[in-house]
Amino acid sequence: MAQRYRSVCHFALLLLFVSVWMNGCQPQNHEDKGGSKKKYSIYVMMQNGKEYVLQTDSLASGELSPEKTGARVVPAPLYYDLIIRDGQYYSIDRRRKSFVRYKIANGEFVADTAIAVTGFPSVENYNWISRDSLMILGYDDEARKVRYVKIQVSNMTISQGTVPIPAPFGGYNWLSIGFSQFLDNKLYIGYCYHAYNLNNYTTGDTIYTAVLDYSRLTPLNTLKDTRSVYPGGENTRQSHSFVTEKGDFYFIACPGIAAGNYPNKATGIFRIKQSQEEIDPDYFFNISTSPIKNHGYGFWYVGNGKAIVRTERKGIYTGMKDHYKVPHFDFYLLDLEKQTTSRLDLPLDKGTARQCVLVEDGTVYITVSSGNEGRYVWLFNPETGSLKKGLKFSDDTEYILRLERLN
Repeated sequence: MAQRYRSVCHFALLLLFVSVWMNGCQPQNHEDKGGSKKKYSIYVMMQNGKEYVLQTDSLASGELSPEKTGARVVPAPLYYDLIIRDGQYYSIDRRRKSFVRYKIANGEFVADTAIAVTGFPSVENYNWISRDSLMILGYDDEARKVRYVKIQVSNMTISQGTVPIPAPFGGYNWLSIGFSQFLDNKLYIGYCYHAYNLNNYTTGDTIYTAVLDYSRLTPLNTLKDTRSVYPGGENTRQSHSFVTEKGDFYFIACPGIAAGNYPNKATGIFRIKQSQEEIDPDYFFNISTSPIKNHGYGFWYVGNGKAIVRTERKGIYTGMKDHYKVPHFDFYLLDLEKQTTSRLDLPLDKGTARQCVLVEDGTVYITVSSGNEGRYVWLFNPETGSLKKGLKFSDDTEYILRLERLN
């Protein structure tokens, strides 16, 4: 009896050993199922053209090698269209006509789940209506209509419709949405018209701002301004507008060759004061005639009435064919009320559109993809003016394309 008991025990132990051994040999799917707990997300492109998403808890120091620690983006590119919230990544997949949530699995950044989106070829602007609800706007060229899609990201359900913005008219055949902002239960949408063909495009001489009742998306007013053109830009690519602590809304207009392509107009900053349903006629911060004397695109608020603008430096690039790859961008600190400018002592930056400024607890983190001076996150204190290098990227990194808060 005892012998039989020992035999059964030995057999049971053997089964347990085999089971553990076999489980250990199974391929593991290293997947982040619940959303990452890291604080920051960084999207980079390498010199060999490969793209990676990295996640980190610190921007102040250290060094990252994307090919060793990042998740390769499959398929690339996604850097212009990502939307990040609560550790999750989202985008419109134009090829598959779907809204996609992404995940990191087995060292790759890949699609997780998707839901069909019809008649929505591009993302031009997005806003979070609530923690869980996202609204995306885009122009549908085929239907000649501005469309919206609202997504409940927790259960990936959507509703879709159109926004009553007039279609291109006369010699114009395209429309760009440059900003969208909720103010006093109204939705403000800035847009402009283009004459577009395969070789070139030009922009009309007027900025339009539709004011809509948000609950019904019915038009209340249309504001017009001709002091500059091309209001804002695609906010998936970089910031172009914000609301200050006072509740005032600021946006930049971008007539440079990389956006409006109306270089005779000035890059300028506009304001809609709190509870005022008009573009302030007495406020226009003319960037092109300031000491900057150039065009600019990205525009980020850093608090206490100050902002950062990313501007071209003329005479270095020759045109759009090398605009993205030649280091020629400066960063300036602006005082919005005094309308003064101060250049930050940073290396010249490259990349036509980059989500490259993040503000947190009084520190401004700025990524710079320079020519020969490396790729770094820089730490800037707008109160003291101090500026120092932080996180470094390996020398085979070509562009730091996105820096965002992840959690």
